[in-house]
Amino acid sequence: MLKSDHIPIRKFFRTFASKETTTMKKLVIFDLDGTLLNTIADLGNATNHALEQCGFPTHPISAYPRFVGSGVRKLIERVLPESARSAERVEAMLPYFREYYDAHMTCETRPYSGIPELLEQLTGRGVAVAVASNKYQAAVEELISHYFPEISWAAVEGQKDGVPVKPDPSIVFEILGKHPTPKADVLYVGDSGIDMETARRACVDSAGVTWGFRPVAELREYRADNIIEVPSAILRLCAL
Repeated sequence: MLKSDHIPIRKFFRTFASKETTTMKKLVIFDLDGTLLNTIADLGNATNHALEQCGFPTHPISAYPRFVGSGVRKLIERVLPESARSAERVEAMLPYFREYYDAHMTCETRPYSGIPELLEQLTGRGVAVAVASNKYQAAVEELISHYFPEISWAAVEGQKDGVPVKPDPSIVFEILGKHPTPKADVLYVGDSGIDMETARRACVDSAGVTWGFRPVAELREYRADNIIEVPSAILRLCAL
C-alpha cells in the first residue's frame, strides 16, 4: 500500500503507465533551481553576504528553501526583517548579492543525481530541452554552460527586465517562440507551486519533482499533473 507521503494512486498510474495515456512530448521545459541544480547553499551564502554588508541578521542555509523561487528581488525582500522591507532597501542590497553570487555561484552548486543522464537521454532521442528560471539571465546562462556544456538547448531563459517572473507564463511563451511546439507536446518540469501554476497558465502539462526545495504537499496543492520521485520517470512521461 502506498504511504500517504508517496505519489497518490491516480498520479502513480498516470506517471508510470504514461506510454498508454500521454502524447509523445517533443519539448521538455525545466525549472533550474531545485529541479536541475541544487543551488541553495550558494544562493544562501550570497544572500547572507548581502545581509551582512547592510547590517542585517543572516539566516541558516536550511531556511533558504522557503525564501527562493520568485527571483532575486523577492528573495532579498523575504530575508529582510519585516520592518526593513522596502523597494529601496532591496535595490541597495542587490549589488552585494550579485557581486558575491557571480563570483561564487558554482562553489557548492551541483546537478541533482540522474539529471545529466536524463538530459543526454532526452536529447539523444530527439526531445528538445529548455530552461525557464526566475534567476537573472546572466546567472542562468553561466550555470547552464558550466554544468551542462554538452547539451544542446532549445532555449535558456531567465529573468529579464520588462518580462514578468513566473508564475506569469510569458517565459514559456518566449521559449515556444524560439522553438515552436504544440502545447500538447510540451512538458513543464519544476519543484514548486510557482512552477505548477506557470504550467497551468501556459496550458501545458506539468510534472512536479520531489527532490527540490518545496514539499510534495505544495505540488499537490497547486495541482501538479504528475508528481515524480526520480529523473528517469520523465522519460516515461514523455512516452519514450
